[in-house]
Amino acid sequence: MAFEFRLPDIGEGVAEGEVVQWFVQEGQTVREDAPLVSVLTDKANVEIPSPRSGRIVAIHAPVGQKVKVGGLLVTIATEGEEPPGAASLPKIATGAGTAGTSAPARAPSEHAAPPADRSERLPPSPTAVSTSPALSPAGRVLAAPYVRRLASERGIDLSRVRGSGPGGRVVEADLDTGPTASAPTPSPAPPPSTQGPPAPRGPGAKEANAVERIPIRGIRRAIAEHMAESVHRAAHFTYVEEVDMSELVRLRERMSKHVEKDGVRLSYLPFIAKGVVAGLKAHPGLNATIDDARGEIVIQSGYHLGIATATPEGLIVPVIRDAEAKSLAAIAREIHDLAERGRAGKLAREELTGSTFTITSLGALGGVLATPILNYPQVAILGVHRIFRRPAYRPDGSVGPADLMNLSVSIDHRALDGYDAAQFIATVKSRLEDPHQLFAEMA
Repeated sequence: MAFEFRLPDIGEGVAEGEVVQWFVQEGQTVREDAPLVSVLTDKANVEIPSPRSGRIVAIHAPVGQKVKVGGLLVTIATEGEEPPGAASLPKIATGAGTAGTSAPARAPSEHAAPPADRSERLPPSPTAVSTSPALSPAGRVLAAPYVRRLASERGIDLSRVRGSGPGGRVVEADLDTGPTASAPTPSPAPPPSTQGPPAPRGPGAKEANAVERIPIRGIRRAIAEHMAESVHRAAHFTYVEEVDMSELVRLRERMSKHVEKDGVRLSYLPFIAKGVVAGLKAHPGLNATIDDARGEIVIQSGYHLGIATATPEGLIVPVIRDAEAKSLAAIAREIHDLAERGRAGKLAREELTGSTFTITSLGALGGVLATPILNYPQVAILGVHRIFRRPAYRPDGSVGPADLMNLSVSIDHRALDGYDAAQFIATVKSRLEDPHQLFAEMA
């Protein structure tokens, strides 16, 4: 009998998800509880197992398509039976989760044109084995950015690695098996053109197919939509202040040997997080979200800090919950753990949602100044920039070296004024320039 599997409720408040990767193809047999499809929600990939054992009759949602909760994902023929009318079901070119090969699903009422060859109706042979990595339409080996980075670090040529993933995609485990003995199979030559010989090219002329088109999907699409919504809804205003980090630089150097003996590097970020908590306690209007639907500013009671983190797939914001109750060492360990698992794509949805304020920092690459975009619906975000050692005037009028850093806070001017931003930064600055205050407040 045929079983129609629909997108289940995969988390509180989740109304839809984007199909990121199919682990099966039409015509393939799947076991119950085996990986079926990966769906993206709130920048977290959720791997959904197969609810039944059987044969994949039709995949209704191609890679890149958004599906609402309850929307049809796939039809599975169970108990060896073929569902009525299965041969007429519309085919989806899934490419087993590869980018650029999917086509929009057509409504069941539409009739597809008959194939030119009967072989087009036959499912792919389950015994077929890929002898070379699958290539995208642009000729690139199909592999996730994370796998590409690992291959680059290990000096592995992906074009010589046999892909064991769906559709010949190279997965991380393939990197351990080493390159294949033979070079990848070349693509078949295109049919001869019927429009005559190509026009001669002059010196420096560019190839017509030199442009690569990358679909905006997965985390990158989530980022694009979220940032566009923030810019279109919020009235951004950015305030910048210079902070003398000299005392904190010396304190961190003394503390690092005690914290880092457990294998966790003590960066400046845990100190800044504690300074931010002090600023939010003194100015709770910045620890808030805005409810546009009801026209309300919602002041949050907890201090849950989102820490913007770069990953091979794009920017994510894991959350340090109840930061006010945690020590510097505990925050350092949690930042390290969330960043490592975030880069590996192993964070749960709950670890990426619920922040009340966001900190974004590029560390040593932090530059001089930036204007952060709000993590909507939050009303404030702090940008942390690089520490530069340069001459500065001291309170006694002398000139000497100082470790200086800029902080930039962006606010939603609908909910806050520039004066609020200045007051908040002043509080954070005072804690960072005299970091002993942080320990006095923790006592």
